[in-house]
Amino acid sequence: MGEVHAELFLLLAGVLLLVSLLMSRIGGRLGIPGLLLFLGVGMVAGSDGLGIQFQDYRLAQAIGTVALCFILFQGGLDTNWAHTRPVVRRGLSLATVGVLGTAGIMAAFVHYAFGFPWLTAWLLGAVVSSTDASAVFSVLKERQLGLKGDVAPLLEFESGGNDPMAVFLTVGLLELIANPGLGVLSIVPLFLKQMLLGAVFGVVLGRAALWVLNRLQLQFEGLYSVLSLALALTIFAGTAVAGGSGFLAIYIAGVILGNADFIHKRSLIGFHDGLSWLMQVAMFLTLGLLVNPHELLPTAGLAIACALVLVFLARPVSVYLALARAKMPLNEKSMVAWVGLRGAVPIVLATFPLLAGVEQAQTLFNIVFFIVLTSVLLQGTTLTLVARFLHVREALPVTAASPITYTPTGHDRNDMVEVEVVPGSAADGQRIVDLHLPPEALVILVNRAGEYLIPRGATDLRGGDQVLVLAGPEELREVRRTLGQRR
Repeated sequence: MGEVHAELFLLLAGVLLLVSLLMSRIGGRLGIPGLLLFLGVGMVAGSDGLGIQFQDYRLAQAIGTVALCFILFQGGLDTNWAHTRPVVRRGLSLATVGVLGTAGIMAAFVHYAFGFPWLTAWLLGAVVSSTDASAVFSVLKERQLGLKGDVAPLLEFESGGNDPMAVFLTVGLLELIANPGLGVLSIVPLFLKQMLLGAVFGVVLGRAALWVLNRLQLQFEGLYSVLSLALALTIFAGTAVAGGSGFLAIYIAGVILGNADFIHKRSLIGFHDGLSWLMQVAMFLTLGLLVNPHELLPTAGLAIACALVLVFLARPVSVYLALARAKMPLNEKSMVAWVGLRGAVPIVLATFPLLAGVEQAQTLFNIVFFIVLTSVLLQGTTLTLVARFLHVREALPVTAASPITYTPTGHDRNDMVEVEVVPGSAADGQRIVDLHLPPEALVILVNRAGEYLIPRGATDLRGGDQVLVLAGPEELREVRRTLGQRR
């Protein structure tokens, strides 16, 4: 009987994944975000639909935590530090001042408008205070939306950096609710400890992971994917066990790895990209199964009011406040304010009060679910329209995939990397032979506007060329400097 149940479970999981992917394909043509459809498929399959009974909040929280770990790791891998460095200060302001501002405005609204106790009101505000990394990353990719100026890197950095703040606020408020005698200032040391340890562990363990990936010689290429999984889980869980923010640590570690050279980098990033999508689908399906639509109806009016206040008041005010001193055009600030997508993270955080036995926890959960649905449906479907209205939309750069793959063997640790010739640099317009590249660096191909050229010594390089180079880490750094890159 156990085997039958296992087979039925696997069949059900496979069918739900297939249906979700097919629906996302249809939704993409209709302009509906895939995340919303994944939630919808879970709800249709749940107790009020096809009858699948799933009310395990602890399991849903565990799935959401693991999924967010890999989503943030992939977000870090995709972060171009050269583009992100100029927006770090603004991103940190959004991740702190912005999160606190959003939570405070939401708390004030539900307290004065609906009579929620202050701590419960702040708890609701904390749960919905952060933008969701999975929602932001996936919707921007899904829409193929290019944004002018610093909007895109700022949004990505914010969505990866504000989840730790929201998690801390939620856990801290639950501690205050459980221990009414504690003062608000009592959670400040906890906050400093979590953020400091998260940052330190992220940097240290991220560099350690880079060293391991480049030094550990494994027999089969597929084992490197397993190694990267093990490293990600170790960084996340090890930081959490030490009392730091695992979410912050795994994002920082991903940024460090994504902006360095390591063995099998291209295939590992592809692997984690697929894993991140799997985690998103699994998380939204699970959370969809967790919800019973008939339980949402009694709180629909309250929830919709909260969603509208969050989208049109709390998010914009907190963004303008956080970016008040930033030298950034108003239209770009407004775009950041609109892309305040809420996704699975608030729903996962809403399971914390349920597991803690907080009064009105089920009401909070239902409100949060409505807020997420409204955010993804309203903001997610209008990103392109708003970007065009605010004049911040631009075409995404076309990046052609290299027709050559390379698997390092032996102990020389060479890797094959595409290096761009920076327009206006000393290499722009020069022949390859005149650049005096390191003898150990082999120029294999030159990608010029999608056309691949077989390089010779007399080949002139032009700004924007993508040069495919086979070399070791030291030689690659020299090649980058020669072609005009700073790192």
